[in-house]
Amino acid sequence: MEGALRACKEVRSSRVRCRLRCQDQHPFDATFSDLRFPDVVLRRAACMNACIEERIGTQSMHKVGEDVVQDFHRRIPYNYLQLAYRKLEQPDQAAAAAHTYFQANPEHVEMGQNLEQYKDQPGVEEEHFVDREARPHQRSFAAAVGLYDEGDHRGAIALFEEALVQYYEADSECRALCQWPQRFDGHDHLRYRYSLYEIISDHFTQVLHCEHECVRDLATRPGRLSPMENYLPQHYDYLQFAYFHEDRLEEALQCSLTYLLFHQGEESMTDNVHYYREMLGHDGQPREEAAWYLRRHKQELELLLIGSETMGVEFTEGNYWSSTGGREDSNRIPSGTDGWMEYVPISEKKNVVVAAQQQLKEGGPLVYEDVQLVQNSAALNGTQRVLLDRVISEEECSDLRRLAHAVTMAGDGYRGRMSPHTPNEKFEGATVLKTLQVHSPLKMDFPFLIETCRFQHSEPKSMIIISCDNLHGAFLDYWFDCTCVSVQFGYEGRVPMGSARLFYDVSERARRVIESYFLLNSTLHFSYTHLVCRTAITGQQDHRNDLSHPIHADNCLLDPEANECWKEPPAYTYRDFSALLYLNGDFEGGEFIFTEMDAKTVTVRWEHFLLHGTAADALLLQVTYRFAEIDGPLRPLQASVKPLCGRMVGFSSGGENPHGVKAVTSGQRCAVALWFTLDPLFRELERLQADEVIQALDTQSVWGGGGLNINPKDEL
Repeated sequence: MEGALRACKEVRSSRVRCRLRCQDQHPFDATFSDLRFPDVVLRRAACMNACIEERIGTQSMHKVGEDVVQDFHRRIPYNYLQLAYRKLEQPDQAAAAAHTYFQANPEHVEMGQNLEQYKDQPGVEEEHFVDREARPHQRSFAAAVGLYDEGDHRGAIALFEEALVQYYEADSECRALCQWPQRFDGHDHLRYRYSLYEIISDHFTQVLHCEHECVRDLATRPGRLSPMENYLPQHYDYLQFAYFHEDRLEEALQCSLTYLLFHQGEESMTDNVHYYREMLGHDGQPREEAAWYLRRHKQELELLLIGSETMGVEFTEGNYWSSTGGREDSNRIPSGTDGWMEYVPISEKKNVVVAAQQQLKEGGPLVYEDVQLVQNSAALNGTQRVLLDRVISEEECSDLRRLAHAVTMAGDGYRGRMSPHTPNEKFEGATVLKTLQVHSPLKMDFPFLIETCRFQHSEPKSMIIISCDNLHGAFLDYWFDCTCVSVQFGYEGRVPMGSARLFYDVSERARRVIESYFLLNSTLHFSYTHLVCRTAITGQQDHRNDLSHPIHADNCLLDPEANECWKEPPAYTYRDFSALLYLNGDFEGGEFIFTEMDAKTVTVRWEHFLLHGTAADALLLQVTYRFAEIDGPLRPLQASVKPLCGRMVGFSSGGENPHGVKAVTSGQRCAVALWFTLDPLFRELERLQADEVIQALDTQSVWGGGGLNINPKDEL
């Protein structure tokens, strides 16, 4: 595996070096003619073939399938390596491999747990946790930001300058790799029936698009799809302010002017330029490498627009220099209007004022009389958060717990994994549809019909319907290729049928409350509904230091080191709101916690604390706190909310609300977990099927009797 990694790097390096060498050896000069162009193209092709074979042998030896390429891109080899090194009792090497893999796969819970174990092993030091695939320009930039935040501006300047050199080198390498064979969806150049120039134009446009996108590639962290905002311009922003601190105003002016190449006319940076000019008594010039870089970028854009129009392909220019990303320090203030971070001119740095926060859109009616508002976003020290009590009654909690004990299956909802988040707890779950399928109020003397259909890109689904006629009409929008099969359907069970219907009704009650409280202007749809219980495994609770559910966000990939949440797959990016409706509180641990983006600092309002570290007696919700002495007054480090029957936590699903669950150390914790979406295209398919089951059963008077043979005990 180590040899495969070395070979992969050597192939990449050889392709880059040969491309750049042959480009220098066979340039396009001023003497251009119809024959000169193909002459240079053919000589470059011959040069690159010879160069590659000289360095690494015949190219066919290094051709691999797309699946292998993707595995290396996702750093899969390092997963194998950490296991192998662990069995060889080389924990330092295993730690490095695990860390490298985890950087590109932060959602991999097991690897995160492995890393925590490696930290406690003898012989493993902090320096062993290195990213073996770290990109030099990103590593230098991150280190420079660290020094900047520590106030070491001289050290930061050196690293920022180094990061810029590495960035432009990486850009050349990225563009060189675009010259190699590409996979263009929907194109087979060997079967083209177009003219020479049309073929060249089409292929060149695709290659040019690849080169143009190097801006995005170089700003994207491993394992991510979304780039860091404003990545390259940030270098010059940090540099101008660092140079200012070092009283090197010539360099500060140059970097400020360079930044304005990317964001022409930005008011605050323009103010900085005026300040530097006034102090120096003369003007300056932006850096030439950045000016040339942007000239090329604009020229590429013009060619891409021409090429896409000629070939009839749609092209949209990306927002490469987004101004939403910038320095995060005390010299920046939130605008309070659109979430962007605005620069403060140097002349105003001594009078920084934090603007008022944007008004939260919440506080709508709770729909049901018994529901009580306990804490809003302000009380929970966050945004788009709410805590409610008495959403359901004690009796309803008991019914739903009995339902859970009867129908939940280990690993349901977690791809069959009984312990998906921690080896110390067992997870069991069931969906609304499953409870309705399993629970029928009838000792049936007649056959039910089961429709087995294949939904687009899905496994076969089965559901109860009354007749095949139901398929035509309501089901027609969702199903195709369906076959009706008549089967005898009947069970003898343990739980009243009303509990299955209660699960359906309670989830709808929760949806209506969340939709109303957060004053949503459009319908909130179910994205996924899950009745889930987690149980502490006896004998595995001593000295636990893990979480029942690690800190995460519901619609983005939390990246604590970058203080970002990347809204991209495999995250459920379409989820907009989440809710947890608790069914009991008779267990130990299992508290729900909100955290900051760093996945460590638990959010809590200062009003809930006394200066001497004693929790206020008036606190509700059985909230517990932990304090630490940090340079003077006590400050809160941790807050947690104990689940109780009928209590519900609701919140928006994005990176503004990272959350997790503390370890359940004794007993069983049950809840109804709900995720919602505002996009009807991502409605929960099983919920739509459950709606049809309820409608069909109601139509046939299944709930009330209607002459059918009802079990006298109303049990299965």
